Amino acid sequence: MSPQGGRTLPDAALAAALEAEVNTYIAELADHRDENGRRLVVRNGYHQTRKVTTAAGTVEVKAPRVNDKRIDAATGERKRFSSAILPPWARKSPKISEVLPLLYRHGLSSGDFVPALEQFLGSSAGLSPATVTRLAAQWQAGHTAFNERDLSASDYVYVWADGIHLKIRLEQAKAAVLVLMGVRADGTKELIAMADGYRESSESWANLLRDAARRGMRAPVLAVGDGALGFWNAVHEVFPSTRHQRCWVHKTANVLDGLPKSAQPSAKKAIQDICNAEDREHAARAITAFARQYGVKFPKAVKKITDDEDDLLAFYDFPAEHWIHLRTTNPIESTFVTVRLRTKVTKGAGSQAAALAMVFKLVESAQTRWRAVNAPHLVALVRAGARFERGHLAEREEPAA
Repeated sequence: MSPQGGRTLPDAALAAALEAEVNTYIAELADHRDENGRRLVVRNGYHQTRKVTTAAGTVEVKAPRVNDKRIDAATGERKRFSSAILPPWARKSPKISEVLPLLYRHGLSSGDFVPALEQFLGSSAGLSPATVTRLAAQWQAGHTAFNERDLSASDYVYVWADGIHLKIRLEQAKAAVLVLMGVRADGTKELIAMADGYRESSESWANLLRDAARRGMRAPVLAVGDGALGFWNAVHEVFPSTRHQRCWVHKTANVLDGLPKSAQPSAKKAIQDICNAEDREHAARAITAFARQYGVKFPKAVKKITDDEDDLLAFYDFPAEHWIHLRTTNPIESTFVTVRLRTKVTKGAGSQAAALAMVFKLVESAQTRWRAVNAPHLVALVRAGARFERGHLAEREEPAA
């Protein structure tokens, strides 16, 4: 009989990791409910059995299935759970660089998986706690090397910035992981920098941006972020030529917080009419209509939009194909959804450096699956200073004879 009650050791290790991943995802989203109070994210049995090739041979796997009924505000499509341990249709075992950080972040004891992972990953030496500790040290070294790499050969035309709050052992209770992600001139997305910062302060962001500039980073054409003044003050100091774009998802939530619940559904639709308008002119008219409808009763909520109109509508001056990418910080948020879920179920990853290294390793693994922006060939034109009117490339005027 097999050591795991009918399952082989590799099979049991993979099954346990998949169950932990799904249970964490569902538990974290338990408060998301529909108008009738029913949970929007629930278990939905298992996928069909599939065969996965591992170092120990081929094993059969039944991955847990999730029914996620939430709607992505940025795309209007249903959100989907995708396992980072075993992506859909994967037919080969995950890499050790992806499996171990996931298990570590799940808060599972490394000792529980040592015998199974030894066979599952084909490690002849075994994966003792000491081995896992050595691997964690390697991840920390990788994170350090990442933060010191030369950026002069990388040209980031667009950047997204966000401060992610995770329950990991950072030095201060109000610490956040500051994340900077960019779009290169060829349209591909890339993690630029990741560091801890206190309260998303101006100085914390300025330190991150100064360091990136010192290593050769050019000023991006457009930066996308939420309303945290710390980041924008830092951008103005380090990259004064960079234009600003406020995240519409953050702005919408902030405005709705200033309105009574009875007014929120109609106000949300009015805000969507602004950020999804045909062009800047129509968006400006929608802002005027929003102010007319809500300004008398809720002037503070309306000012949150009217005072930031230029920064909220900046994306309209860029290619229409890029608007969906530039309206929000969703590229960062979507990446950190699963990272945040995993960090909340663990008691901590040890030291501050170890915690950041674990997060970095998860993001590094996710980065291989990031898609380029729509119409990637237009990114180089943006860097070259091309002008876009209503989302379309404007013809250059011929100089007078």
